Amino acid sequence: MGGSGTNMNKMQEHVLKQLSVIASQGFTNAARGFSGMFGQELTVVSPYVSAVPTREVSNLLGGPENDAVGIYLRFEGDLSGQMMLIVPYSEALLMADMLLEIPIGTSQRLGKMERSALAEVGNLTGSFFLNAIAELTGSSARPSPPAVMVDMVGAILDVIFATMVDVGEEVLMFQSALSFGDRKTDANFWVIPDSMTLEKLINLGGNNG
Repeated sequence: MGGSGTNMNKMQEHVLKQLSVIASQGFTNAARGFSGMFGQELTVVSPYVSAVPTREVSNLLGGPENDAVGIYLRFEGDLSGQMMLIVPYSEALLMADMLLEIPIGTSQRLGKMERSALAEVGNLTGSFFLNAIAELTGSSARPSPPAVMVDMVGAILDVIFATMVDVGEEVLMFQSALSFGDRKTDANFWVIPDSMTLEKLINLGGNNG
């Protein structure tokens, strides 16, 4: 990333593995907290960390023209960065039904109640993830209020990258697929740390190794 002391292209594989351990603990903590507070089981599927070419991010989400829902939060404090829960539009409707405890297939559009339920998913998931990372690093971070964006994947990502001052050819993403209740969804939770936070996490990973 521009302006960062971390060269993403030369990041060693063992560093990514160490960061994956941190990510796994964060996502697991989020899943437990969400399940306990929302009454709907959240399961984490294959959490990992990867250096992703910026130009390929939209393709990882099915393509820039796919309709999606993005639940976006920034986090600030000792640690800073962005978090995004990205769900295909059709899956977001089903997720809203589950969260509102109404028959699957009821929601045909994302109204105020549906958006509020999805926002709370992003808020809880982000908060519990940050709590776990804060415990591991001894640093504090707080999430911003969630913003729910309904648009094409490319447009949602444009909003995210526009707020990043050091977007380079690659971004480091903490990523996990999420399964809600007894239904497997295509929801993905991504955490994009700012450059200084990334360096803190890399140093922590090296110390744990």
